[in-house]
Amino acid sequence: MTAAIPLRSAPLDRLAFAASILRREAEAVRTVADRLGPSFLALVELAADCRGRLIVTGIGKSADVGQKIVGTLNSTGTRSFHLDATRAMHGDLGAIHPDDVVLLLSHSGESDELIRLLPLLKPLCHRTACLTNGPSSSLARRVDVAVAYGPVDEACPMALAPSSSTTVMIALGDALAFTLSEMRQFGPSDFARYHPAGSLGKKLASVTLHMRKGADLRVAESSQTVRDVFAMARHRGRRTGAVILTHPDGTLAGLFTDSDLARLFENRKDDAFDGPISAVMTRDPITVSQSSAMGEALDLMQSRKISELPVVDGDGKPVGLLDITDVIGFDFEEPADEMPVLRVRTWPSA
Repeated sequence: MTAAIPLRSAPLDRLAFAASILRREAEAVRTVADRLGPSFLALVELAADCRGRLIVTGIGKSADVGQKIVGTLNSTGTRSFHLDATRAMHGDLGAIHPDDVVLLLSHSGESDELIRLLPLLKPLCHRTACLTNGPSSSLARRVDVAVAYGPVDEACPMALAPSSSTTVMIALGDALAFTLSEMRQFGPSDFARYHPAGSLGKKLASVTLHMRKGADLRVAESSQTVRDVFAMARHRGRRTGAVILTHPDGTLAGLFTDSDLARLFENRKDDAFDGPISAVMTRDPITVSQSSAMGEALDLMQSRKISELPVVDGDGKPVGLLDITDVIGFDFEEPADEMPVLRVRTWPSA
């Protein structure tokens, strides 16, 4: 069993030390940003003109970086695929298409596995490119486009563990992905199509995906009496606490909720039950258009403290309703009065 590495005896300002690591990596990214030039533009053009996928591969930590870059590319409109360099030598080269562009990641540019893989890739793909440290490396001299970001000082105190170099590669991958997405005018609605799950996906989704419609709506004309509205055929869809009321032309006139009904009982306004529901409804309620995202609807429901939100089309006609019970699983943004506190549990010494 391997013995545990003992903690240093000399005191260490851990917070200052950690902050210095972040600053060194941030400085590396700033330095590389100032070095961007024609080779990066050539990579952007190569990826933008690619009719296939952008295949990304690397070894070790560069492979981990490659997976992250692939995820960012795919989610922002650039079809991408991560190729395991080792598995590629054992059959996965079959995944390469003649229209694909292969991007190889290697800080040193001397990774034996990638250098051996490159001549096998070239006949199978459209073009090859790399992200690497030096323009004279073996990899840079053999690909069609080499983005050489230059020397960076690793933030690792021993200058051994990849740190600043991997941060730089991730940042360059982000720069590539977001430049391509801007060129393609990739917008929030496009992003939502690729992120259907999770809180982010739900907020970016169209309200039409989550609103109640058809048999799940209660709709009546505002000229009807309260009694007539509630004496209509039993509602067959999901229960909702609101009735959508319309003008004769079908446009939204108002909303009548269970709370409005309860107030009539509480205030003993029995005569109101045989009067037009328009007299006791909420006129011109807050609405959201059917082209809106769920995030916008959630903000309205939270800021206005409402439980029902009608969805209308371009003519002002109701096409759906968002009920508070439909958005229980959504994360509402809570304003923060102060910075969150991270609580670290410390164990008592033996």
